[in-house]
Amino acid sequence: MRAAVIQLNSQNDTGHNLEAAEQLIKAAVAQGAEYVLLPENFAFFGSEQEKSAKAAEIETAARAFLKSTAAKHNITITGGGMPIANPAGKVFNSAVTYGPDGNELHRYDKLHLFDVAPGDNVSYQESRSTAPGGGSLSLFACGSMQVGMSVCYDIRFPALYRHHAKAGAQVLCVPAAFTKLTGEAHWHVLLRSRAIENTCYVLAAAQTGTHFGGRETFGHSLIVDPWGEVVAELGDRPGFVVHELLPERIAGVRRRMPSLQHDRL
Repeated sequence: MRAAVIQLNSQNDTGHNLEAAEQLIKAAVAQGAEYVLLPENFAFFGSEQEKSAKAAEIETAARAFLKSTAAKHNITITGGGMPIANPAGKVFNSAVTYGPDGNELHRYDKLHLFDVAPGDNVSYQESRSTAPGGGSLSLFACGSMQVGMSVCYDIRFPALYRHHAKAGAQVLCVPAAFTKLTGEAHWHVLLRSRAIENTCYVLAAAQTGTHFGGRETFGHSLIVDPWGEVVAELGDRPGFVVHELLPERIAGVRRRMPSLQHDRL
């Protein structure tokens, strides 16, 4: 499976964000991408208050974009995080996947919310507008590969990824909007750790640069192989990378290091 991770500098203008994403997706498909992962907040990256007020509008536009893009390019595509209303009043931060037939294939609601003051003079309180997910942790199939989904802050909770691996995942996806401070300190080591622990490919699509309100994100979207090697990486500008994910690479690593078989918990 040829997979692409897309890196964006999304703002609080949904139309502009989706146009930017479309251009990068088109270029990735031209390089053979069959699966495309977009970052968290791909359709809207503004204040929590504005996100809540415009949630229905953002969701409608994002779903229409994913549906039409998947069908147009005959790909599977994941919108790595967008607001979806729930009965409790707050939104879910949901990664939604559409298949080549243009139908919704999978949805994952972000489990762990970013209520953190990491030291960059900003206090992040995602739970003000967002409810934690608690639904299905199912995998989805893309070609011959089984894929497990997460979103951003989830990367700090290894049990989620071990759950996916034990369920049969070969690919672990991490769409994200990591802050510049935490990205510089922890991004690479966390992603490589999840790949090594679970002998899976890790796809990490990130936001980058300065966003509405002055928030800064780290960029450096990655693809990590099951041995923990970074096989593709972007810098701090919007763009994409494409890499072929090989089932035989996974099988070979798991023969050499059968840690999933040895897990006694």
